Amino acid sequence: MPATRRILDALRALVERGGTGQVSIGDVAIAARVSKALVHYHFRDKDSLLHALVDDIGHTVIERARAAMATGADDHALDDYWLWLNGELQRGDLRILLSLAECDSERVRAACRRVTDHRRELAAQHVALVFSRLGLTPRVSPALIAETVMAFADGLAAAYVLEPDRDPRPAFDVLWLALLTLAD
Repeated sequence: MPATRRILDALRALVERGGTGQVSIGDVAIAARVSKALVHYHFRDKDSLLHALVDDIGHTVIERARAAMATGADDHALDDYWLWLNGELQRGDLRILLSLAECDSERVRAACRRVTDHRRELAAQHVALVFSRLGLTPRVSPALIAETVMAFADGLAAAYVLEPDRDPRPAFDVLWLALLTLAD
């Protein structure tokens, strides 16, 4: 495994465990089993390292969302959407992005905003796709519904830390039952 991948994976694990505040280059080097100099060689400073993690996780989340839209059948549109969302909740990448969005660095927060903008666009496409696969037309723009869906997904991701054994599927079903009432 390349050193940059080991470094980013180690950082991901550290941020997942305790956020960004207490993470140092030394901590990352120890967790990645590389020298501190090697971390500095690949990433100038902690800010660059966190920025790279946002880009890495953000790209991965967005690619999985695109892949989820490309698969699935009309008669299982909501189940397919749930499978994708549940996978994201279990992986923890949404929680990590939420944690990184609270970072002290404006550069890291700007990267998080870019990822959020991409997620928002894909959420609107997901919403439109779900309604379309169900043969429904929303009376409200998919972009507006997507704001609710994203807030819901981020809320589930944040809650997953506190109650990892709680089944979020009933809340997902209730949300979508409410959202589907917005169809003509």
